[in-house]
Amino acid sequence: MSYRRVWRGSIISGFLSPLLFLVAIGIGLGSLVDDGPAGGIEGISYLMFLAPGILAAQAMQTAISESTFPVLGAMKWQRQYHAMTAAPLGIADIVLGHLAFIAFRLTITSTTFVVIATAFGAIESWWVVLAVPVAILTGLAFAAPVFAYAARQEGPSGFSMLFRFVMLPLFLFSGTFFPVDQLPVVLEVIAKFTPLWHSVELCRGLALETLSLLPALGHLAYLLAWLALGITLAMRGFRAKLVV
Repeated sequence: MSYRRVWRGSIISGFLSPLLFLVAIGIGLGSLVDDGPAGGIEGISYLMFLAPGILAAQAMQTAISESTFPVLGAMKWQRQYHAMTAAPLGIADIVLGHLAFIAFRLTITSTTFVVIATAFGAIESWWVVLAVPVAILTGLAFAAPVFAYAARQEGPSGFSMLFRFVMLPLFLFSGTFFPVDQLPVVLEVIAKFTPLWHSVELCRGLALETLSLLPALGHLAYLLAWLALGITLAMRGFRAKLVV
């Protein structure tokens, strides 16, 4: 009910921002990459290489945005969580319910992006349909740990560090814009430990039909492990704040 009043404000972050990246980087810069000596990346056009990475990255960005100020606000300012605890709801209901709303947001943004990317010719395989659940899982794998972080904040200052030193580096160096094997070895290893890299590999493998079973299961298991750990930490943080 609340989202019905504010959904217009999510258009830029949820729809226009990934679309502008797709057009500016995928088509604009991509034309230079495709005209270069390599003729694209890994034998495909840069636009087709980029689109699945943007799908995964925008899921991360949406999830983190929905898990910072909204959680802190419900915990400290508007105090919706406190009102919920006065009803017959437990901590698990609150955490999982809010995560379910974020999954709803991710479903809308990811599906819309796939439709737009397909219309631009950036995606040609029907396997990309499975990339939408992967993007949703990716968002939740980020949202749950950020829930735990946001629940313990006394003010919004800690979110600036999260955006600048976690979300932005992940967006730039987790395989969204170029293969991570082009990074120095140390940075490549670090990149492969990030949840976003595993998501990008899954989405790109599905969109390009290059994914094999065992690597796919490994990527999924890694994302699920982050989600499970995040939910556990979030419930502890919420319980510490809400249960007297």
